[in-house]
Amino acid sequence: MVDNIVPNLVPDGTARLNITYQGNNGDLPDPVLVDASDEQIRRMASEALLAGNIPGIPAVANVNLADFVVDRFAATKARPYSMIQLRPKTPFGSRLP
Repeated sequence: MVDNIVPNLVPDGTARLNITYQGNNGDLPDPVLVDASDEQIRRMASEALLAGNIPGIPAVANVNLADFVVDRFAATKARPYSMIQLRPKTPFGSRLP
């Protein structure tokens, strides 16, 4: 995390990474570069999921995010920072039968 900033403040050029996995949802604690590639986003998320470093999502033994969707949202008045969401193609991250 960048030193000397207010918690949850996302510096310019970075974004909050929100992840939905197996019906759970959480934010990566540290901001990511807003221009990170989809593959970089998936790699960072995989590492964090394996390590259990995402509040709200328990550690995962085997992670495969190849088919996950990366959505990008610019800052808004209501949310004054950029957000990147990583989510499964299925609604709400539900598991398929």
